[in-house]
Parts: sequence; C-alpha cells; structure tokens
Amino acid sequence: MQLTAEFETVHLDADSSSIITIDQTKLPNQLLLLRLKTAQEVWQAIRSLQVRGAPAIGITAAYGLYLAAAASKAEHFSDFYAEFQTAKTYLATARPTAVNLCWALDRMEATLLQHQGKPLAQLKQQLLLQAECIQQEDIQICRRIGEYGLTCLQNGFGLLTHCNAGRLATVKYGTALAPIYLGWEQGYRFRVFADETRPLLQGARLTAYELQAAGIQPTLICDNMVSSVMQKGWIQAVLVGADRIAANGDTVNKIGTAGISILARYYKIPFYVCAPLSTFDRMAADGKEITIEERAAEEVTEMWYEKRMAPPGIDVYNPAFDLTEQQNITAIITEQGIARPPFTASIAALFQQKQAEAAKW
Repeated sequence: MQLTAEFETVHLDADSSSIITIDQTKLPNQLLLLRLKTAQEVWQAIRSLQVRGAPAIGITAAYGLYLAAAASKAEHFSDFYAEFQTAKTYLATARPTAVNLCWALDRMEATLLQHQGKPLAQLKQQLLLQAECIQQEDIQICRRIGEYGLTCLQNGFGLLTHCNAGRLATVKYGTALAPIYLGWEQGYRFRVFADETRPLLQGARLTAYELQAAGIQPTLICDNMVSSVMQKGWIQAVLVGADRIAANGDTVNKIGTAGISILARYYKIPFYVCAPLSTFDRMAADGKEITIEERAAEEVTEMWYEKRMAPPGIDVYNPAFDLTEQQNITAIITEQGIARPPFTASIAALFQQKQAEAAKW
C-alpha cells in the first residue's frame, strides 16, 4: 500500500465498528494500518503517538467515544450517560496539551445532550453522525487554511516547516503543509526545508515521507541548522502548526518551534502559524496558562538508537512542546481568515465572524 492523495489518515471502516488509521511510529519504513475498536485502544494509540497531530487526535477521539457508546449495554439514559462521561474523561487524559482532543470530546457530549430523550439507538447514531461531521469538516477546514496561507506565499519561495503539520496530522491536506499542497496543485513550486524535529523525528520520519510521496521533494535538515539556512537566504517564510493557541496569540507547538520563531524574527522572515479555530483556547489569556506535557526520558536517550546514547542515570528534561510568544508570530492562518497583531483583537474578530455566519443558518 502507498500513501495516495485519496487516502484519509483517519476514518471509520465500512461497518462503523473500528477506526482505521496509520501507525505513525512505523513510518517511514513501514506503512501499517491500525484497527482500533475500543476506548482503551484509542487512548493507547494517541498516547504512544501512533496517532498524532492535533486535528487527527480530535477526530480519532471522537470516533473512539462513539465506539465506546456503541458498545454500551445500558438500557436507561442515566446509565448510558454515566458510561459516556467515564469514557470521555478517560480519553481526555491521553494528550492533555492538544486542545482539539477535548474540543472534539466536548462536541460529542453536546450532541448527546442535545438529543437526550430519544431512544438510545438513535443517540448512538447521532454520535456517529457527529464524529463523521468532525472528520469531513477537518478536510474542508484544512483546505481553507491552505487557500488563505497561499495568499502569503509566492512561487519559488523557500519554506521551512517544523514537526509534522501535514496530512498525517489531519485527515487530508494538513494545516501548515496545506498551502504547500494547494500551491503545488496550482503550479507553484516551492523549495521546502523540513526540520528533523528531535527527539521524535516527526519532520524526518513523517513530513519528509508524506511530501516525497506527494511528489514534492523536501530538503531535510537537523534542528540546529535552521540559522544556517536562514542566513544563506534560502528561507522566505516559516510555516508551523499548533497544538494550542491562547487568546493573545501565544502558541504552544512541538518543542523547537519557539527557537525557530526567534531566529525568523532576527532574520526578518515571516513566521506563520497555521491552525483551525478549534485549536484556540480562549480561556487561556496567554501561553503561561497552558500546561506543557513532559514525556519519557527514553525518547531522548534510547529511542531510534541501536545502543543507548547517554550515560545511565543521566537527568533528562523532555518537554513535548514549547511556547512561541505572540510577538514572534507574523500571522495566524485559520479557516476563517488570517489574524494579525494585535492578536487579542484579531482572534476575537475571527470568532465573532464565525458566530455571525453560523447565526445566518
């Protein structure tokens, strides 16, 4: 099997009994599909990074919550709802920094409560429809992010990206890679540089893999080479994704993003964050209010090596994300439009615009 443009990274199988997704820990050497049938399997897949990327995590969690509900033997709504809340709370602990996870789970609960009073079989069907809706919306949202993002780019630009915010992190197109894919479809030709992204190598294993599979040949660089390629004038814009964005524009993304933003500001290179509105946490006034997930030391000392590459017993600090401060961000590109400084006002305006459009329907 090959990764084709038609393949959707996360989807439900034909009889709606299991989630089909790519095991991203096996890439690029093996394209292996996972079949997830229980909330426990979904939790483990998200936690172990078999499923990763904020939008893909949210979609997988939504389907996981549906599968948990579909398996319920409860005969009364009160018992059904109690089981539903237990599964929802459990799934929310898989990756606490990724706001799309809780966003999708909350949306599933809102659907359930909206239809309470209906027979349980109908409630389960409504949950399935909502999960499918979240998946299809993601495709449309990512395409719109790509369209807005492309207005910031020119043919021939050198583009730097970090981690993986492409189709493997979503269902199709991606967020930060969406402008690249759409531009390529329209005849734009970019020179793409992909950071390897230590310690989990999402750039080397995933971004390089999916771009190459799409016929876009990227140049892979080590994380500490960013300043070098910027200094040479090879980069005209930086495109990154996000795992959580505060109300003032502060952005939490994969570890290493903050340093790139500082370098981009020094070299006067536009730094763009590409993310759907579902990634915004407007309850967090700034990035200091966002909890950063820390992961196992073995990811730094042992993973990817044939032999351990650090002394036994060494102390390791391994945060999964860092905070890119809003003053280092040129713009935040969403499906609703582009937010520019001052971000507190422009972000609020995007949400107001979305609410106004929704009210018309």
